[in-house]
Amino acid sequence: MSANAPKILIVDDEHINVEFFNVMLTRLGYTVETAGDGDEAIDKILAVKPDLVLLDNILPNKTGWEITRLVKQDPQFAEVADTSIIMFSAMNEVEDKIEGFELGIEDYITKPFNFSEVLARIQSVLRHRELSKQVLRRERRLGLAESLNNSLVYFTTHVKEPLETLGRSAETVAVDNVEQINAFLEQVKATSTEILATLRGLDEEVRDLKGRDAELRSGDVSLEDLEAKYRKHAELAMQGKAESSR
Repeated sequence: MSANAPKILIVDDEHINVEFFNVMLTRLGYTVETAGDGDEAIDKILAVKPDLVLLDNILPNKTGWEITRLVKQDPQFAEVADTSIIMFSAMNEVEDKIEGFELGIEDYITKPFNFSEVLARIQSVLRHRELSKQVLRRERRLGLAESLNNSLVYFTTHVKEPLETLGRSAETVAVDNVEQINAFLEQVKATSTEILATLRGLDEEVRDLKGRDAELRSGDVSLEDLEAKYRKHAELAMQGKAESSR
């Protein structure tokens, strides 16, 4: 099992459904966790921080709606608010689907379901989740680049003025006037101290930005790699389907 395999939490009080999804999704390379009621689901979401929750709507203790509302909208659950949710329900009313999407679910599947369809939707939701993360990561990197650019502009502006002042002062210093020469030297020292302090600040910021950029870059995945990843899952699913039909 890959350490980077997507984590899927299956929440259903029907043991046969849990076991079925557990076996099938594990065979396809996903990391699978399970929960049998609403309270356990909340505990698992907070502890495991799954990428995706397959959530049955009708559960003991808390319904799927209540779990979704907590995860997606309660500030106390902000650390897991980006968890993707696919809701399972025997209710096929349009109002129920609309309520689910308004709460923040990514997909809604009506029971009875076909596993091939469910798998396709799982892959679609996870692919979209990964793409969104990559876009956000690139936006943050662009923000770092903009921050560095602003710092460089600030540096050049605050270095240019004192250097120009020194240049003008140098033109007024008489080579045989010791007092003027000493005053100019003091001005050079003060200006040098100011510029060095600005340089040190810039250097610290550059090192900080480089570290943050490297951290973001380490999570980058090319679109080709992402597609290959989900193509592999699709191929494994087809193999599993062929074997089960024999």
